Amino acid sequence: MVYAIVETGGQQLRMEPGRFYDVPCMPSLMPGTKVVLCRVLMVRNQSEIGVGRPWVGGALVRARVMHTLKAEKQVVLRRRAKKKSRRKQGHRRRFTRLLVDSIEAHGQQLQVPA
Repeated sequence: MVYAIVETGGQQLRMEPGRFYDVPCMPSLMPGTKVVLCRVLMVRNQSEIGVGRPWVGGALVRARVMHTLKAEKQVVLRRRAKKKSRRKQGHRRRFTRLLVDSIEAHGQQLQVPA
């Protein structure tokens, strides 16, 4: 089992090669752009575990941007009791979908077992 725990956009995500993840929006990136995430908090390669303080030195996660998307609409409804005052407002968070290509530690690409 190969995975890495990465900090991006104020969140910590467990990432595995070959899977896609929705991270907070990276607006300036076009689909197909390659991204390198270097804030790696932990790397696991089979039985070896590397924990950083705060980040693992020499560890990278290489990914590709698939597309941007929006989350489901969140409805914000405000009202005052006994005043007949209401305000309805909607909000949709934007995300960027990343496909993880590889995880590297100390300059070597970690292999996923077959």
